[in-house]
Amino acid sequence: MKPLLGFSRLIDTVTENIGKAVGWLILVAVLVSAGNAAIRKIFNMSSNAWLEAQWYLFGAAFMFAAAYTLSQNEHIRIDVVYGGLSRRVQHWIDLFGHVFFLMPFVLLMLYYLVPYVRMSYVSGEVSSSAGGLIIWPAKAILLIGFILLALQGVSEIIKKIAIMTGNMDDPTPYVPTHAPLEEAPEVRS
Repeated sequence: MKPLLGFSRLIDTVTENIGKAVGWLILVAVLVSAGNAAIRKIFNMSSNAWLEAQWYLFGAAFMFAAAYTLSQNEHIRIDVVYGGLSRRVQHWIDLFGHVFFLMPFVLLMLYYLVPYVRMSYVSGEVSSSAGGLIIWPAKAILLIGFILLALQGVSEIIKKIAIMTGNMDDPTPYVPTHAPLEEAPEVRS
């Protein structure tokens, strides 16, 4: 189990570094957006390339942050049901979800994205908008995002098995974000 946990730590480190760096993509996208808007208003000029660059940057931020979100245990789940269960049952649910839902979906996306990106790159696909950008980098962003998500999914599966077999302490004990409010004490008059 130690080599697998070492591999998991490596994936987690890469994911965390990418996840923290992605915040800068949002800043760049905002600056590109503001610059494009200012140039359009001041000089009455516009560029489809700058609009598409914004989309690429926001898409990259979303896709590259997906693995980080999973690693931080911040992905979407139904907290009303999940929060009321024991931590051991939550681990089983997470493991089941990762193995039977996340990984098949991610692997299916990779299966379709590899030829999709390759075909776009080989053909030199360009935006249909006048002055637009080449398309394959945007498609490559999808592929890279799903590769990162697949790797993080493997890491999460390794960690869940290690936790459930007692080979690792739970790094993310579940604390419900929407805990029920405490009842207010009665006021006597």
